Formats: sequence, structure tokens, C-alpha cells
Amino acid sequence: MEKTNEKAAAENTAAFFSLINHPVKFRLYLLKKLPAGYFSGLKIVKADVASCTVSIPFKWFTKNPFRSTYFACLSMAAEMSTGVLAMAQVRGRKPAVSMLVTGIEGKFYKKATGLTFFQCEDGEAIRNVIGAAVSSGTPQEIKAHSIGKNDRGEVVAEFWITWSFKAKPQMTQI
Repeated sequence: MEKTNEKAAAENTAAFFSLINHPVKFRLYLLKKLPAGYFSGLKIVKADVASCTVSIPFKWFTKNPFRSTYFACLSMAAEMSTGVLAMAQVRGRKPAVSMLVTGIEGKFYKKATGLTFFQCEDGEAIRNVIGAAVSSGTPQEIKAHSIGKNDRGEVVAEFWITWSFKAKPQMTQI
């Protein structure tokens, strides 16, 4: 039974990354589920079980009065780079797992005046925390790290997104 669940989880994860890495399907997903991300121009550059890179452009919709990318748009891209890794692991899981952002911290180093890339490499740690939430039956948290760099490779900002995961109780059949 356990191997069947692991196989199903791996298939669900692969299907999720297939959707996320397809440019047209991802844009439609954003339009339906996260319109702010759609209109901001968020794009998945690369996503797999280990890491996710998301880009956010500097354009009219994302700008602030100081001629740089608005911090909320940077935060959205950073959160997505961590959230995609988590969503891939919880999608279709039995028992179902709820996920919620419980905290966010950010540091800003340079003005973001062009395309900014946020990368999170905490995929394995996120998978392990979700597994612990399921096996222990208690909520678990992780602070995922995302680094934002401009197209010259200079660090623009860093974010730490705290995620909470909780396995939902299974209904028992009579």
C-alpha cells in the first residue's frame, strides 16, 4: 500500500511540473487561480523537485513611484518560487495536506529595474517536512529561502517564506 501511495505521489508531482513548465498552460493557470501573477507577468523559468526559478519583469503594472519593481511584486515572485515546490508535493496526496504561508521576511539590496529571477533550492527539505506532517499527524513548518537576482547576477532581494503543512484527517469508512 505504501509503495502504491509513493508511486501515485511521484506521478502527481510529475504531472504538476509538466503543467507548471508549460508556458501556455501555466499562463492559463495563473489567469484562473492567481490573476495578480498573470497581470504582473510572473513566469516559471525552471521548476523540478529540487528547485524553482520564477521571473518577474519591471513594467508598468509592477513599477513603483521610485522607478523600480514594487516590493509586493518581488514578494509574489519569491513566494511562488517556494510555493511551487510545496504544491508539487501536496497535489493529489493521500491523506490530503493543507499548506499555508504563516510568515514572510525580506531584505532588499538593490533597486529591481529589470527582469528579476527568484530561485528557491529547498525542494528536498520541503518534501521532507511534508512527509513529517503526514507521518506524525502534527503540523510542521519550514522557512524556505528564495534569492532574487537581476539579469547581471546581482542579488536584488532575499526572502524567507514560512510555510505550514498539516495532514487533513482521513474519513474512516463504516
